[in-house]
Amino acid sequence: MAKRKNDNLPLSEALKDFIQENKLQHGIDKVNAREAWVKLMGKGVNNYTTAIELRNETLYVSLSSSVLREELSHGKSKILDMLNEELGKNLVKKIVLR
Repeated sequence: MAKRKNDNLPLSEALKDFIQENKLQHGIDKVNAREAWVKLMGKGVNNYTTAIELRNETLYVSLSSSVLREELSHGKSKILDMLNEELGKNLVKKIVLR
């Protein structure tokens, strides 16, 4: 554990330092990507979504409906742009619908 500093530090800075020191950003990015998908796609798509996983800048989404999978595959680039905008950074480079 790092030495305690006597400086007054805003909580946001303390959290950033903690995340950086403990190498937690990758896990947080995974959770944020999953939450962004759920928020952007809405109830209709989420009812058919069985799994969402971020691996190496690729978002893998498992869907239980082949019809929905086909429909979403036509708008992958738009979904990609919306996800990265929601995340506030260019985190997802590719979407794989399975």
